[in-house]
This record gives sequence, C-alpha cells and structure tokens, in this order.
Amino acid sequence: MHGKVYLVGAGPGDPELLTLRALYLLQNAEAVVYDRLVSPAIMECINPDATLHDVGKVASCKPSMQDDINHILLCLARTHQHVVRLKGGDPFIFGRGGEEQAYLHQYGVTVEVVPGITAATGCAASLGIPLTHRGLASSVRFITGHLRDNQGLELDWASLSDSSCTLVFYMAMANCSQIVESLIEHGRSPHTPIALAQDATLKSQRWALGTLQKLPQLVQTFSPPALLIIGQVVQLHPDYPEPIESSRAALTPEPSWVLM
Repeated sequence: MHGKVYLVGAGPGDPELLTLRALYLLQNAEAVVYDRLVSPAIMECINPDATLHDVGKVASCKPSMQDDINHILLCLARTHQHVVRLKGGDPFIFGRGGEEQAYLHQYGVTVEVVPGITAATGCAASLGIPLTHRGLASSVRFITGHLRDNQGLELDWASLSDSSCTLVFYMAMANCSQIVESLIEHGRSPHTPIALAQDATLKSQRWALGTLQKLPQLVQTFSPPALLIIGQVVQLHPDYPEPIESSRAALTPEPSWVLM
C-alpha cells in the first residue's frame, strides 16, 4: 500500500504567501523532498519530526538527477503515508511537477497537486508591475530561458515580437545576450522597458529597471536565479525614469457615472 505524494508549490519565498493547504501539509508531513529555491523561512514551517531530503538542483545539473528524484519519491511513498515534494513557485510552471506526477502514477502512487504563487506573479506584485494592463498589455507569456544540453534557445521569436504582450523569462541570466539579440532581430524595440529581480518577495530582494538593449549590462550585478520582465507595463513602476506618453488615456480610469 503506497502513501500519498503531495506536489506543493512553495511560492516565491515569503511564507505569508503560502496557501493554507500548503502550510497544513508542511506541518503534517512525514517526509519532505525540497529544492534549493525553497526559502529558509518556509523550511521553518515544516513539521520538525519530518525527514528532510535535499534534492537542490543547479542549472548545470545532470539530466539523470530528475530520475534520481523520481526514485526517491517512489521509495518514500512506499514507507510513508504523507510525502511532500516541495518546490519553489508553482510545481506545474517550469517545476517539472508534471514529470514527477506521471512517474508516480505509473507505480500506482496517488498524487495531489497544491498550486503555489509562481515567481512571475510574485515578482511582479512585489515590484508593483501589473503583467497585463488596459492599453499596454493584453496578454502575458511565461518563458524558460534555460538552455537544454548546451543548445541555443529554440523559441518562436517572431511570436514574441508583439509589443502588446508582456514577456516573463525564468532562468534567463546566462542567456540574456541571445534573448536581447533575438527579440530585437524579430521586431522588439531595443528601448522596450525591462525589470530584473532577484529574491522577489523577500527582504533580500534586489531589482533594476532599464531597457532591453541594456540588459547584458544589468545582469552583471545580479546572481541567479533572477526573473526578467519585458514589456510596456514595466513603465508603471513608480521609479521608471520615463513617463508613459502614448498611453495616458489607458491610465485614466473611465468614470462610473456621467454628469448631464
């Protein structure tokens, strides 16, 4: 008889942004398998009697590491009733939670997914940057900037050229030059506003504002992981140096009544 595995999103780092379900499961877990992006403050929420399994991954980790994590989860499910797989952000957004769920299902293990606030929304909220905004951005795309097997980023760059779409790149620091060159080549203005943030929602949070063409210089003062937001909505940050000229109408709320 297998126990149950809970794929739990730890959110962007601030423990106050955990869901109530996530907090309950952490406080009652028998075993917790966690990544390096889980903040120390959230680790303090875990049941002190639970066994902890650090499977922290780095950008250069071997592909076989995910196979090892899958095997650890299966072994723990065979010896524990309540196993928590704790991931930074949301387990189904660049968290490989889908792979772990599929693997466990093959062996008859019940899996429950507990969503978390993904880094994109947590970071944007902490900076006061809406990812969509009437008149500025009608859509948003979450994109991985991580290379696989040392190959170039294989993205549909032409589809990312629409200035009405906000782009959020995860794990993009090492490949920022390719991102800048490819976006500009396919039509994005080099003056497109950008925001770069590290440790979003935490007291150690660092951020910088600039333009797309200046990104390679900005990243030199940051260390991974950092999140990159590209789009006109970045101008809504109160410290952005240039006012929005072409979108003042979009920033003026429509009255809910009309004086006749």
